[in-house]
Amino acid sequence: MNSARKLVTVTGLAWLFDAMDVGMLSFVIAALKNDWKLSELQMGWLGSISSLGMAFGAVFFGILADRFNRKDVLIVTVLFFSVGTGISAFAASYILFAILRFFVGAGLGGELPVASTLVSENVSAKKRGRIIVLLESFWAGGWILAALISYFIIPNWGWRIALLISALPALYTLYLRYGLRSVNKGSNAGQRPLLLQSLKELWQPQYLKKTLMLWIVWFFVVFSYYGMFLWLPSVIALKGYTLIHSFGYTLLMTIAQLPGYFTAAWLIEKFGRKWILTVFLFGTAVSALGFGYAPTLFSLLLFGILLSFFNLGAWGALYAYSPEQYPSVIRATGTGIAAGVGRLGGICGPLLVGALLEKNVSFTVIFGIFCAAIFCAVFAIILLGKETMGMKLD
Repeated sequence: MNSARKLVTVTGLAWLFDAMDVGMLSFVIAALKNDWKLSELQMGWLGSISSLGMAFGAVFFGILADRFNRKDVLIVTVLFFSVGTGISAFAASYILFAILRFFVGAGLGGELPVASTLVSENVSAKKRGRIIVLLESFWAGGWILAALISYFIIPNWGWRIALLISALPALYTLYLRYGLRSVNKGSNAGQRPLLLQSLKELWQPQYLKKTLMLWIVWFFVVFSYYGMFLWLPSVIALKGYTLIHSFGYTLLMTIAQLPGYFTAAWLIEKFGRKWILTVFLFGTAVSALGFGYAPTLFSLLLFGILLSFFNLGAWGALYAYSPEQYPSVIRATGTGIAAGVGRLGGICGPLLVGALLEKNVSFTVIFGIFCAAIFCAVFAIILLGKETMGMKLD
C-alpha cells in the first residue's frame, strides 16, 4: 500500500468513527424521546450541546495541532470522543447525558480539522483535493454503520448497547499510533505562534477575505447540516412513520452519501474546489426545500437521497478547500477556528428545529430556512472565494 493510500485509510477510519458517533446520536435522540419523554426542545438541546462541544474542540485542538504534533493531537481526539461515548451509555438522566455529550463533541470537533490538515500536508498538490474528498467519504461509512447498528440494536437491545458499541474506536487509537509513525508529524517547531498572534494573522489583509468567506460558509453549512441530519430520523417519525421505519428510511438516504462523495472527488480535480463546492451546495439547498415539502413517501425518499448526495459531496469539497487558504504555521488554527465558528451554527440548527416544531411550524417552512442558509454560503463562496486547485502547500 503506497503512503498516500495508507494515510487516507488509517486517518479515514478515525473519520469514520467520528461520523458513526454523530450519526448514532441522531438515532439515540429519537429513541430517548420515547424512553425519557423528551420534548422537541429538549431533543434539540442534545444536538446543540454536542455542537457546542465540537466548537470548543475544533478551536482548542486546532490550536494544539499548530503548536505540537498533529499526529498525537489526532490520537487524543479519537480517545476523547470514544471514551466519552462509552461513559454516556450509563447516563441515568437527561442532564448527565447532555453534559457528557459536550465532552464527546469536543473530541469529535477536534478530530476533523486536525485530520484534514494532516492529510493535506502529506499528499501532492495534484491529488490533494481528490484525496481529501475521499477521506471525507469515510464519513458516509460511519453514518451507514450508525444506521445499521441503530436499526438492528436499538429496537431489540436499547440505545445504551448501541453507544457501548460506538465506544470501541478507543481501541483503534493503539493502531492509529502505529499506522501514522512514518507520516510527517506537521508540527511547526521553532515557529510556533502564540494564540493571539495566530488569531491576528487570520485577519491580516492577505487572509481577510479567505477568513471571512470560510467563517460564513462553515457557519451556514454546519447550521443546515446538523439542523437537518440530526433530526432526520425524528422528522420522518414525526411525519407519521414508525420509529423502525424511520431508521430504515434514514439508512437508505445515508447510502446516497457515498456516490455524492465519489462524484465530488472525481470532479474536484477537473473543475476546481470553488465551483464544485458551489454546485453541490446549490443542489443541497434545492433538495432541502423538496424534502421539507415532500407529501408522499416516494418524494420523501427521493429528496432525502438527493439531500444526502449533494450535502455530503459539498462537505468533501469544503474540507479540501479550507486548509488550502493558509500557510502551514496557521493552517490547523485557521481551519479549526473556521470549523469552530461552524459548530456555533450547529448549536443553532437543532435548537431552531425543536423550537419551531413546538410551535407547530410546518416542515416546509423549517427546511425553507435551511435552503436560504445554504444560499448564503453559496453567495459567500462566489463573492469572496478564490480557486486553489493545484496550489502547493508549504
